[in-house]
Amino acid sequence: MLSALGNSQRCFRAVLLLLALTVLLLAGFLHTHVQLLTPLFRGRAKGLPVTNIMFLKTHKTASSTVLNILYRFAETHNLSAALPTGSSFHLGYPWLFLARYVEGASQNSIGPPRRFNIMCNHLRFNLPEVQKVMPKDTFYFSILRNPVSQLESSFIYYKNYAPAFRHVESLDAFLAAPLAYYDASAGLDNVYARNNMWFDFGFDHNAPAEESYVRARLADVERRFQLLLIAEHFDESMVLLRHRLRWQLDDVVAFRLNARSARSVTSLAPESRERAKRWCALDWRLYQHFNRSFWAQLHAELGPSQLRREVALLRARRQELAALCLEDVAPKNKMQITDRRLRPYQSGKADILGYNLRQDLDSATLRTCQRMVLPEIQYMAHLYSLQFPNKPPKNIQFLEG
Repeated sequence: MLSALGNSQRCFRAVLLLLALTVLLLAGFLHTHVQLLTPLFRGRAKGLPVTNIMFLKTHKTASSTVLNILYRFAETHNLSAALPTGSSFHLGYPWLFLARYVEGASQNSIGPPRRFNIMCNHLRFNLPEVQKVMPKDTFYFSILRNPVSQLESSFIYYKNYAPAFRHVESLDAFLAAPLAYYDASAGLDNVYARNNMWFDFGFDHNAPAEESYVRARLADVERRFQLLLIAEHFDESMVLLRHRLRWQLDDVVAFRLNARSARSVTSLAPESRERAKRWCALDWRLYQHFNRSFWAQLHAELGPSQLRREVALLRARRQELAALCLEDVAPKNKMQITDRRLRPYQSGKADILGYNLRQDLDSATLRTCQRMVLPEIQYMAHLYSLQFPNKPPKNIQFLEG
């Protein structure tokens, strides 16, 4: 009888142990996967979210996708955006930014000038003027891309616009003898052909890459900008940005916008890649410096294992939203996009892609999905109409053809 009692007790303890292990395993599973099973996952660091943000939108650096993220956040949280005046689509670019380029910034009445929450349209950085329209506690950030890839993209996109690119067959040919095509005195139209990112930060893109000058300008960027993202590591960039802004996961999930089709991407010869680094030496130094600091910040703030987990969550959520929103996950060219309002602007020899939405979406889901695929010009015009309903809407001519 005692033996039977002992066996019962051992059996009972074994069952309890099995239950405990089951609970632990279930808890671990839920901890890992509940974030993927619900769109309500917050995943935000402690503290209130940052809502005053200046994003320096550099050219051909995945900045259109970042702009979409910021526009969505502004619309969702009823924040004001610093938008171009009247019929303009940028904030004075390529001239240095002035506060008067922002709709509603100038006030005739007595009182302090109007401040905005979000600034993210193309401009050439000019800090004193930016500070006239942005609050003192504004978070400043930007994004960089390897100058070789950035120049290749610019060549295709601005082929018919930049004088240096118009009369040369390929970027390989241009880089073989750039001074045969590039005239520094040709004006601001040529900013896309050399050190374009350096120019966007407000610096002289034709300056010699002397060490003392470069170091001084890099220090200027470090003093003003709290974060510089790296386009080649976009998902890691979004993870770090989310932590810095104390935002939710869904706030930084995005579909790739303003991307080119594979047929309009050119592979450069190895010698051309080295020539591009020398030709855009200022951009190359800028990129190298902040690529190193980006990874140093990531490892210091998150560590490799947490970074891998959060990147995986971000990608899984993007896949989930793509399955929810998109008729086909693969982006489409202009003629394949059925809703002309979702067709992106086409430039140069670039074939800019967009998306088709599913037809069976309920109204709330449709609004969410539309925001995620709306090209930047259309989104800017949409926000302009919301903020300034008494002013004439932006006229987007390429949608009328």
